[in-house]
Formats: sequence, C-alpha cells, structure tokens
Amino acid sequence: MSTPTPQPFVKMSALARLSGVPAATIKHYLREGLLPPADVKTARNSALYAPSLAERIQRIKRLQREQFLPLRVIKSVLAGEPSKEDDAEAAKAIQRALDSMAPSESRTRAQLIAGGLLEADLAFFESLGLVTAIRVGGGDTFAGDDLTLLRVLGTSRRAGITMQMLPPDVVGPYVLAIRELVRLELEMFRRSVIPRAGKDLAKVTEAATHLSEQLVVLVRRKMLLPTLHALLEEHAATSARPARSKKPSKRVS
Repeated sequence: MSTPTPQPFVKMSALARLSGVPAATIKHYLREGLLPPADVKTARNSALYAPSLAERIQRIKRLQREQFLPLRVIKSVLAGEPSKEDDAEAAKAIQRALDSMAPSESRTRAQLIAGGLLEADLAFFESLGLVTAIRVGGGDTFAGDDLTLLRVLGTSRRAGITMQMLPPDVVGPYVLAIRELVRLELEMFRRSVIPRAGKDLAKVTEAATHLSEQLVVLVRRKMLLPTLHALLEEHAATSARPARSKKPSKRVS
C-alpha cells in the first residue's frame, strides 16, 4: 500500500483562494498569533504555508461572523483555554446560580446550639471547611447552603447517626473525594463548554450549574446498589481465599 504524497506548501495567494479569506485578513491573523508562522521562508517578504491552514482560517472567520467573537477570544478558543474575561463571566454566572438555590435565611451560632446542634459537630464541619461563619454584630452567623448543611447534620443525628459511626477520619476522605470530583467537573467545563458557548456563556453556565447538581445526584443514585453488590462480592472472594500456611523453619542443630 503506497503512502499518500503530502501536499506541497503554497503561497499566501493560494492559501487565500483555498480558504476564501483575503490575504490581508490572513496576514492580520498571523500578526495576532492566531496562525502559526510560515512553514518555509523563501525570501524576506515571501513565504510558503501548509494548505491545511485553510481549515483553521475558515474556522476563525466563522467564529467572527457567527458568534461575533473578538480575535483575543478566538485565540483562546483555538488554544482550548478560556480567556480571563470568560473565566470571570463564568464565575459570576455560577455564583448567581448558587445564590438562587441557597436559602435566604440565617441563624446565629447561639441559635443553632440552642436548637440542639452540638458544639463538637459544628466545630467538625468548620474544620472540614464545609461551613464558614459570617461575623455579624460581633457574633457568628451561618446562612445559605452552610445553614442547610448544618440542618442535614442535625437530621442525621436525630436519625441515630452518631459521630462515632462517621468519625473525622472517614468523613474527611469523603469530602476530599467530592472536592476532586468538583475539580474534574470544572476542568471539563473550562476545556469543553466555555470555549464553545460564545455570547451565551452566562446563560449556558447558569444552566450547567443547575443541571450538573442533578446529574451528580442521579448518577450516584444509580451507582449505589451495583457498587454495593460489587463490594460484597469482593469481600466474599477475599474471605474465601485460604490463608497461607507458614512452612516450619528448619532448626539448625
């Protein structure tokens, strides 16, 4: 089987014909760093380019024409890395979505303790970084999702789930695992969603923030029983393995 002959390099005029974009525009893209330098420099003002560049040039033009993106943003899209402006806009949209889901009420530390929350439990959640007190009038106040977390903790205690059942050395790794999941989720979002959202970035980010929470809950729910069965099978297989018998050591007389 013969190897296909690679296409020869072409002049700027030919690259303009292949892409359907004027040479002056392509030169502007080159100056802005959206295209790699010439593959072959034939003279001071003459160079040759790979014909495959035509596809990249057309994509840049489409992003300008269809999504009205400035060149600095297009450069980030092509590099697969969001711009600082996009990251800032996405962060604001995530904050709006979180604020819309969090309860607006608040409780002071004294009110929570008076309502039955143990000081040790509150200190435990604070040590994990799951809740953070807000200083109001010289006292500690908890609000939003922090307050919801503390209420869930109170419900678990009333249901009979004690700190001895879920000690810090168990809950700590669980929180770290969730933090890694969130990190992975945000890295995927920055790499795949932000560069393609265009002018709809804020709307898409808010929608994704709401939907991702539902997705995590549903996927976890679907995995609970199958994972439990797999764990039981692993434990059963481990228990069924015969213990290795140690050979008696030879005594040297």
